[in-house]
Amino acid sequence: MNAALSTTAERMAMLPPDVPRDAMIVTRNLQREYDMGGEVVRALRGVDVTIRRNEFVAIMGPSGSGKSTLMNMIGCLDSPTGGEYWLNGFRVSELADDELARIRNKEIGFVFQTFNLLPRATALHNVELPLVYAGIGAKARVAKATEALRKVGLADRMHHRPNELSGGQRQRVAVARALVNDPSIILADEPTGNLDSATSAEIMQLFEELYAGGQTIVLVTHEHDIAAHAARQVHLLDGRIEQDFLTEKSS
Repeated sequence: MNAALSTTAERMAMLPPDVPRDAMIVTRNLQREYDMGGEVVRALRGVDVTIRRNEFVAIMGPSGSGKSTLMNMIGCLDSPTGGEYWLNGFRVSELADDELARIRNKEIGFVFQTFNLLPRATALHNVELPLVYAGIGAKARVAKATEALRKVGLADRMHHRPNELSGGQRQRVAVARALVNDPSIILADEPTGNLDSATSAEIMQLFEELYAGGQTIVLVTHEHDIAAHAARQVHLLDGRIEQDFLTEKSS
C-alpha cells in the first residue's frame, strides 16, 4: 500500500496489533548510531514509546541522554539506523527523503528555542510561510494565518515585525506558524529557553490551552518546572528510557 495515498484509517489499521488505534507516535527498538571519527556513538539504544492522540508529553534527560536525537527522529529530521517509527500511521522509518520531507511538512508543527522568524516579515507573513510551501492560495493563506494568530492571542499584532514584538510575542508567532497547517503534532524544542520565567509561564499556559483543545504536543526540555506543565514525562538516560510516567496534569 502507498502510504502517501492511503487514508488515516487505512494507515492506522497497518500498525502493530498491540498498538492503540489512536497512537500518533510509535517507536519500536529505535536506534541511532553515529560514526564520530571512527568511533561509534550509540545515541539511541532501543527506544520503545507510544504517544497517543491529544497527549502532552515532555521528553527530558541530561546532555548526552539522547533526547535531542529522539526529537530529530520524531520530527523526521533524521533517520534511525535501526528499529521502526510510525507517525500518524505512516511508517516513516522506511520512507525516502522526499516522502519524509512531505510527511514532515504536513504532519509536524515545529517550535524552536530561537523562534526562527524572518526579521523583515510581519507576523502574518511569518505564519503564512508553511502555507506558501504547501501551495495554498493567497486568500486562504491569509484566512488561516489570521485564525492561527487569533488562537495564540496576537490578532492585534499580525502586522508587526519581530523587532516590534516582545520575546513572548515572538514565540507566540512561532506557535501560530506551527499550528497553521493543522499538524498532527506540535514538536517544541526548548521553547522557553530564551524567555524569562514570567514569559515562560505564559507560553506554557498557551501550550496547556492548545492541549485542552485537542492538540498533541511533544515538548523537549531539560527544565523540570517546564516539564511539569505536561501530562506525561519521558526521561532518557544513555540512549534508553529511564522513566515514563503520568503527572498531576493528567488527572
